[in-house]
Amino acid sequence: QVQLVESGGGLVQAGGSLRLSCTPSGPTFRTYAMGWFRQAPGKEREFVSAISRSGLTTSYADSVKGRFTIARDNTNNTVALQMNVLKPEDTAVYYCAADQRNRVVLSDSTSGYEYWGQGTQVTVSS
Repeated sequence: QVQLVESGGGLVQAGGSLRLSCTPSGPTFRTYAMGWFRQAPGKEREFVSAISRSGLTTSYADSVKGRFTIARDNTNNTVALQMNVLKPEDTAVYYCAADQRNRVVLSDSTSGYEYWGQGTQVTVSS
């Protein structure tokens, strides 16, 4: 069982930045592809970004391309999401997720991830 703990959420003005971190438990972090999703009130959980086990391949939702950057540190068992030029529409609970299956292509679906964190709130004021 993998436990994921997110941190770094908070309140920021539009145009500002936040950095989210996710730390999975266990010694096999480098065997998981990792993803970030978000869920705004009244909406379905949506894909934000994902990164391969090696960190060499990344993917982003169109809505965050050019503003968000995902990175991982397999030595320190951490995956981070740097969020710049934040917009009010980025307001949501952000979730870290882990995919232990050896996929060829990174998944952008919630069904593609077996483990989930509890989420961290990001609020962007206008």
